[in-house]
Parts: sequence; C-alpha cells; structure tokens
Amino acid sequence: MARSSFQFTSESVSEGHPDKVADQISDAVVDFFLSRDPEARVACETLTTTNRVVLAGEIRGKGVWNSEKDAWEPGVGEEIETIVRRVVREIGYEQDGFHWETFDFANHLHGQSADIAVGVDSTETKDEGAGDQGIMFGYASNETPELMPATLAYSHEILKRLAALRHKGGSILEPDAKAQVTLQYQDGKPVRATSIVVSTQHAKGKAAEVEAVVRPVVEDILPQGFITNETVWHINPTGIFEIGGPDGDTGLTGRKIIVDTYGGAAPHGGGAFSGKDPTKVDRSAAYAARYLAKNVVAAGLADRCTIQLSYAIGVAQPQSVHVDLHGTGKIDETVLERELPALIGGATPRAIRQHLGLNKPVYERTARYGHFGRAPDADGGFSWEKTDLVDRLKALV
Repeated sequence: MARSSFQFTSESVSEGHPDKVADQISDAVVDFFLSRDPEARVACETLTTTNRVVLAGEIRGKGVWNSEKDAWEPGVGEEIETIVRRVVREIGYEQDGFHWETFDFANHLHGQSADIAVGVDSTETKDEGAGDQGIMFGYASNETPELMPATLAYSHEILKRLAALRHKGGSILEPDAKAQVTLQYQDGKPVRATSIVVSTQHAKGKAAEVEAVVRPVVEDILPQGFITNETVWHINPTGIFEIGGPDGDTGLTGRKIIVDTYGGAAPHGGGAFSGKDPTKVDRSAAYAARYLAKNVVAAGLADRCTIQLSYAIGVAQPQSVHVDLHGTGKIDETVLERELPALIGGATPRAIRQHLGLNKPVYERTARYGHFGRAPDADGGFSWEKTDLVDRLKALV
C-alpha cells in the first residue's frame, strides 16, 4: 500500500549551472543541424570549464557535414562556434573565469559511425530502428496543473523567476544557481513546505543582500499557506557564492537528467536527452512516454501514471510496454499497455517522430528548467505536452 503521508524533495538548477550550460550548447548544435537537414543525426557532448568549451561526438547532415570528405561544409565550423558563443552570451556569462567572447573553443565533432547508421536507417526492407537499446520512462501526476511533481515544479519556477530578475539588469544575481524544495504530503497531496534551499551566485561583496532578493520570490511562488513558521530556510548556506558557473565547476552534457525529468518522483532510464537528435530513443521515446502518461492523467484515468518503454538497437518495435497507475487507476493497466502504443503508430522511433513532429529545431529551450511540464509552443516545441488523446482514452473506460 502506498504511503499517504510523507516528505519529498526535488531540486532544479539554473540556466547558468555549468552542466546546464553544456546541455544548452549541445541542444543548440542539434537545432542547427535540424534547421539545415531535418533528418540529420547528432550526438553532441559538451564540456565546459574555466574559459574553455569543448565539443565532441558524432554527426551527419546534408549541407553541414561532407561525409565523402569527412569534413565540415565550407563555413559551418565557424558558424557552430558563433552559435556556441551566442548561447553563453545569452545566459549572461561575462566573467573573468568564463566570458562568452574570450573562452577557448575546440570542436571535435566527427562523422557518425557507419555501424550505427546501418542499424538505424530505414531501407526498402525494414523500418527505421532504434538508435540504441535502452529503457525510457514517462510520468504524470495531478498534483499540479502541469501534471508534474509539485516539488520539481516549484524548484524550476524559483530559478526561472530569479533568472528573469537577473536578465532585467541591475540585480546582484549572477547566472549559476540551484534550488531545492521539500514538501509535506498528506493523503498523497502536497500541503506545506518543510524546507527551502536556494544557492545563487552573486556579485562580489553582495552576500548579505541575497536573502532579501530570494525570499520574496519563493514566497510568491509557493501556494498560500505552504510556507509556515516551521519552514526551514537555507539561502546560500555556505555564506558566499561569488565564483560559479564553469569557472567554479566543470560542466558536462547529460549530468542533470533528474532535473530534466521528474525530480526523482519517477524512474529514469539512464540516457540523457540533450545533444541528441530525435532518432535517438533516449530522447524521443522518453518524450512519447511522458505524452502518453500525461494524457492518461489528463483523461482522469488515474491520479498518477508511470510508463516504461524499452527498445533494442536497430529494431523498430518496442520490446516492452509497462504501465503503472500506482493504485489510483480507473482502468485496467493491461488495457493501457495494449492500447497506448497504437495511439502513436505502434511507438516505433519513426512513428513517434512523426506523431510528435520532432524533426524540428526546438530543443535548445528544453535544456532550461525541464523538458516536461511546459506549455506546447506554436512552432512545435514541447509537442509531447499536448493532451489531444484525452477523448480517445476516455472511450476506453
């Protein structure tokens, strides 16, 4: 039997966190490739450290990479560097230890392995196969309007608001920050905040002013009554946070996968999203699983839903579909396991990409403040957040 009274914690990190800087750069590269060739293949890893950014990985794309010469098309290498510097500039890094204009840049992207390509690409005799084996999870909960865990939703929102203050100018805040929210749950629903932790980089000599900036933001975000006299606050608990970002800690693509997904409220298959084109099921199948889980909850078929999909490299059909409604369901889980894949063309990699319209340059935005719980964009971004399957799911009951 599931516990009804408990505490739970989730964290988020800002767009200026070194790992998130890396994620945004990797996804900006993905967007660049997809803007030139919607069928491009990209696996871009980024490392950030003191005044240095390094790209590595495997790529393929018409108009971008010349496979015969195993080299960039003319001018593309320089364009990628321009994109990388633009990402860092927009985040706001103009510090001695990490400045968008002066950091050393190295690009070690190279052509995709032919062994991978032959397994993934479709032919006259086989459908497009999964880019790798693996397991992917999707989750939804009705504890917030976005159908996301409240602890993560509030952690994300705190950092988004602080970043908005910083981008307006005149703030003591600097780009690197983390937030962590612990909530008390009663009867399975969040009722109050037991602990708030926010650590944010700040201008030199301004440590004493941080709490006065941060605390009102947090109080405005959490629902009325959540913050009480018993809520424990930790705002910059180390006392000073002047050196941050890639100058303070090395950043790597894919190290914040729990921040990217459900804040620990649901399993994660292990594969990162950022830096990968949508043929990679690490990304596309995780988006599909969230899409299905969200529609199940939005249809009122359960209060919570976790979906697992699994794949084998080079094979189109999923190896398994598992649905867990956590004892809150109004429908047999085996019915959903049978019916859900058909709603998205069998949940093959190609069908997922086509159903959700994933071959578009819409990924850089996902690398900030979570891939889920966001409103669908008019240009196709966050298409996996649509709830257009609700009527069809209700008809199953």
